[in-house]
Amino acid sequence: MTDLEAELRGAVRGEVGFDVMARALTTMDASNYRRVPLGVVAPRDADDVAAVLAVCRERGVPVVARGGGTSIAGQATGTGVVLDFTRHMNRLLAVDPEARTAVVQPGLVLDRLQEAAAPHGLRFGPDPSTHSRCTLGGMIGNNSCGSHSVAWGTTADSVRELDVVTARGERLRLGREWAGAPQGLRALVEGELARLRTGYPELPRRISGYALDALLPEKGADVARSFCGSEGTLGVLTEAVVRLVEAPRARALAVLGYADESAAAEAAAGLLPYRPLTVEGMAADLVPAASAGLPRGGAWLFVEAGGESAGEVRARAEAIVRAADVLDSLIVTDPAGQRALWRIREDASGTATRMPDGTEAWPGWEDCAVPPARLGAYLREFRGLLTSHGLRGTPYGHFGDGCIHVRIDFDLLTGAGVARFRLFSEELAELVVAHGGSLSGEHGDGQARAELLPKMYGPELVTLFERAKAVWDPDDLLNPGMLVRPAPLDGNLRFSVLPREPVDVAFGYPADGGDFSAAVRRCVGVAKCRTTSAGTSVMCPSFRATGAEEHSTRGRARLLHEMLAGEVITNGWRSTEVRDALDLCLSCKGCRSDCPVEVDMATYKAEFLHHHYAGRRRPAAHYSMGWLPLWLRWVTRTRTAGLVNALASVGPAAALAKRLGGIAPERQLPRIAPETFSRWWRRRTVEQARWMPAEWKEWGGPAEARPTAEGDGDFPPVVALWPDTFTEHFAPEVGQAALRVLEAAGLMVMQPPRIKWKAGVEQTRDGEAWGYSENPLTFRRARVCCGLTYLSTGQLDRARTVLRRTLDLLAPFLDPRLGESVPAFVVLEPSCAAALRTDLPELLHDDPRAARLAASVVTFAEALERYAPDWTPPALDRPVTGQTHCHQHAVLGDAPDRRLREAAGLTGELTGGCCGLAGNFGFEKGHFEVSAACAEERLLPAVREAPEGTVVLADGFSCRTQLEQLAGVRARHLAEVLAEGLD
Repeated sequence: MTDLEAELRGAVRGEVGFDVMARALTTMDASNYRRVPLGVVAPRDADDVAAVLAVCRERGVPVVARGGGTSIAGQATGTGVVLDFTRHMNRLLAVDPEARTAVVQPGLVLDRLQEAAAPHGLRFGPDPSTHSRCTLGGMIGNNSCGSHSVAWGTTADSVRELDVVTARGERLRLGREWAGAPQGLRALVEGELARLRTGYPELPRRISGYALDALLPEKGADVARSFCGSEGTLGVLTEAVVRLVEAPRARALAVLGYADESAAAEAAAGLLPYRPLTVEGMAADLVPAASAGLPRGGAWLFVEAGGESAGEVRARAEAIVRAADVLDSLIVTDPAGQRALWRIREDASGTATRMPDGTEAWPGWEDCAVPPARLGAYLREFRGLLTSHGLRGTPYGHFGDGCIHVRIDFDLLTGAGVARFRLFSEELAELVVAHGGSLSGEHGDGQARAELLPKMYGPELVTLFERAKAVWDPDDLLNPGMLVRPAPLDGNLRFSVLPREPVDVAFGYPADGGDFSAAVRRCVGVAKCRTTSAGTSVMCPSFRATGAEEHSTRGRARLLHEMLAGEVITNGWRSTEVRDALDLCLSCKGCRSDCPVEVDMATYKAEFLHHHYAGRRRPAAHYSMGWLPLWLRWVTRTRTAGLVNALASVGPAAALAKRLGGIAPERQLPRIAPETFSRWWRRRTVEQARWMPAEWKEWGGPAEARPTAEGDGDFPPVVALWPDTFTEHFAPEVGQAALRVLEAAGLMVMQPPRIKWKAGVEQTRDGEAWGYSENPLTFRRARVCCGLTYLSTGQLDRARTVLRRTLDLLAPFLDPRLGESVPAFVVLEPSCAAALRTDLPELLHDDPRAARLAASVVTFAEALERYAPDWTPPALDRPVTGQTHCHQHAVLGDAPDRRLREAAGLTGELTGGCCGLAGNFGFEKGHFEVSAACAEERLLPAVREAPEGTVVLADGFSCRTQLEQLAGVRARHLAEVLAEGLD
């Protein structure tokens, strides 16, 4: 323990972390920059803050205040001690509806304030797209704005009073009329009144520099307002009194379509007289292809109208449409429809980090602003500047305020690319200033733009900024290198520490050019994974259960980044810090869909475990549950399911088995079915089992002569029903039900082969024909398997072996000469279907059969919709509850399931989130508490609150097991419910 760490531990009541994990988690924010801190302190109150400042001042150690870590200019990173306010100083202290104020601590997440104010018809005006994870302290430090700033202004407009501790330990309460001003500040301002009155551009989104003009007497000498946007360089905020505004009772969203973003920008300023709540712009490049329903155009303005009634807001929206010169328009009054559109806009900060061709794009010039009337002209020149430097970017943002967000495909990995980044930044700063703009219009200057402030303000005003900093912080203790005497904009780049050559890995990472470093770079720190409510999404259940940064997708990505860098985490793949952080990753794959940049932490976890345990003994759970298909096959072969179940029901035997297998003692061992699904099927359809191989051999002629998955002539559509491990050994009733329903829908259902065949060419009367025959040299029975349990435990060599065996077994169906005649493989277990769809082609990226099989995998609902479109399911007319499987949500999609439920009269929505069992995760020792917490978030409350007679749906075996063990509820697969309706 260092002397500094020991002294801090003795001085504060909050946590002090100088360990590798604490430091590695705070090296970066959401910017391009990286600085390694000495340690992290989570203060419990203002006394702790003052104590930290006293210790660090004595030792000359810098202090950086940090909230949600979503800053885009680098101001939430530092080389000294980082203060993390999100752990303890995160409370809402009071709401006064009559005064329309709230008292908050700096670590309070904005959405928590909005939730508390909503019952009073109030809200906090500024609402950045990161509202679900950004903190009030960070918003005050950056003077954040958000999409509603045309109506309610910036955070500075919403601040009444601030409690601050200065670097020298003075406690001040900042307000108007010089309240709380440190000694010397008033004299400084009164000596520079003329410069302060003329040196600042007039525009709504001027965030750059210190707001010293707020101290002018005609502006009320508002010290609290002047403090906003100071990026933690003047004092440390410990409490704030903020102003609330009245929330509109009704809203309507007018979506206006234009040819391009310049046309949209030209029109934005003309809509301001209609007093809209928002005037947001974005181009088609940032809109997912699946997002239907937008009006025609290449760019759109999202203009929101508010009022007292639905009729009033529709009339306002219609007036806005009439005033706008548009290609097409749409008015959305449905709240759900509005939320769906706003999600597209809010995700743009992550979506924009990838160009349409998949190449990377970065912040750096994320939010400069110009007067709204100049926005169209500015954008045209901005585009020209991009082209002259060979760069690309897609502007979007707050068009009504003249504030543009854009991420640009800078090359920040090579010296030449970094030099071009600097030159472009200097020229763009000059362009912004030429249009009367501000280098920052929302996110602050930080390290990204502070070096260029003389271009905007001139050297005299920048010198005044330095003098103001010296009044507040004469020792330059607080966040040095930001705003004044800044670090170079091309220094401390977070990519410079990553390896230049691709890392040797098992997965193919096709979306990242096979480069694991590029996959890890996907995380840009927008921290959508740090939301505390699942909503309709899944990501990130472990963070919501623990609230710890290392259990968020972002935190784990940061640790992997530092592992590759090798500076803080020095033992590479053997890192215990990375292992421990990944231990609570449920491999739910929620981040693959819910993260705006599609970080796939489940894959990264499997990759890490593969390397971490290479040549070493693994945890017992990896053998007991990772090898589950193998153990279950031995039970089947020896016909000992009854014996195993009997032993599992005996307390001492079950306890011993769980202890040896690394299984949580709180868990009950699932019962193995006395007869497997495949054995039941063979017993039921002996004739069909004999007929299919023979007929397939006879169909050895041209592809057009064979039956296809869509049906051909007298043949019905053919599908193969995949006997996944869970359906096969634990829940054969699900497979039996699915078989009944598929056959009732008119499909020919076959089993995947269990014998490896060889290809050959034979002579026929009409010439040569290829076909497959049994190979007597390799004749042995085997089973198809998705390899899920090996993948989730990182046993990738074994997973490859299992998957290649599966491809060999299915070779007759995957031969490219079949053309479109490949049957669909219906997979009932969503996690197995997801493994075949995504993990298989990414792990066996060198085998073309893998992609062919992945493309042939369909879910139960997809099979019925695609191959039996005219079939009408039984009318069940019952309410349902439950949870969409996390892999279904993240990889497979649930739209066909929704349509099938609707057709069957199954009403109600399934919840988001994750059940918490997640395959082997919830069974592993040490995971039970987190597993149960995940289930308690959405699933268990939904089931408990459902009215009597409600059908509990859960397509995943893990979900059904979790419900049975934690709630005593038997949930069913959709196939079971439909099969019951057939009777």
